[in-house]
Amino acid sequence: MGLRFRPISFNFMVYARNVRKEKIKMEDYKFKYIYGPVSSWRLGSSLGIDPLAQEVKICSFNCVYCQLGEKGVMTLERKIYVPAEKIIEELKRVPDVKVDYVTFSGTGEPTLAGNLEEIIDGIKMIRKEPLAILTNASLFSQEEVRKSLNKIDFVIAKLDACCQEVLEKVNRPVNGVDFAHIIKGIKKFRKDYQGRFGIQIMFVNQNKDSASAIAEILEEIRPDEVQLNTPLRPCGVNPLSVQDMEEIEACFRKFNVRMVYKAEHKKVNPLSDGDTLKRRGKI
Repeated sequence: MGLRFRPISFNFMVYARNVRKEKIKMEDYKFKYIYGPVSSWRLGSSLGIDPLAQEVKICSFNCVYCQLGEKGVMTLERKIYVPAEKIIEELKRVPDVKVDYVTFSGTGEPTLAGNLEEIIDGIKMIRKEPLAILTNASLFSQEEVRKSLNKIDFVIAKLDACCQEVLEKVNRPVNGVDFAHIIKGIKKFRKDYQGRFGIQIMFVNQNKDSASAIAEILEEIRPDEVQLNTPLRPCGVNPLSVQDMEEIEACFRKFNVRMVYKAEHKKVNPLSDGDTLKRRGKI
């Protein structure tokens, strides 16, 4: 008598669907206001929050090295670009990924978001990581902006110039931005701020000879750290060489310095490559 085998019913489509539910690929997540996590030489692993989230950049500067390109809306007007509840609801959908910081950055100057403080408060209710922000400091003279930034753990302000002339060459600000006004605002913020305060300087050919003069200004500001950068992401200008940056670094020996060429990078997997590339130009 021959052996009889009972056929096994196997539905491959059901199996595949169940596996997919258990192991969702990171790139399957799609977001409008959140990107990353990214590997940041300044912050480690960072989950980005874009409080502007527009198709074009919204900024008070049009920096020669901007990876978002030349086109955009140049403004000093603060307004609500994205309702806070939309950002918070999207943040609730983010899977449980471990990051060092939740960071405000993205498609322009984040302090232009008129509801920045409301967004900050909402994030703090659902995330335990410290908050950071990358800002060009053009609105530090406004008390409401300083009040919002005081709720952030790590504020990193841009200072690429030593005078109005260099500011115009490198940062190409919207009409009404005054260099002396920026410095005054930074000093006023620094005086009352209780968190960690960093100054980031992006060096290109147009400002590499200003290093010593910028260092003198920083002696009055006394930041917790100085971040020396040169554009390594795709943009309209070339980065400075390692040798150039090391010579610049020597001008800041009095400070706690981090330099982009000497920094370590964490390996991270973005939730959505497309959303991240849109804001950074490079993963």
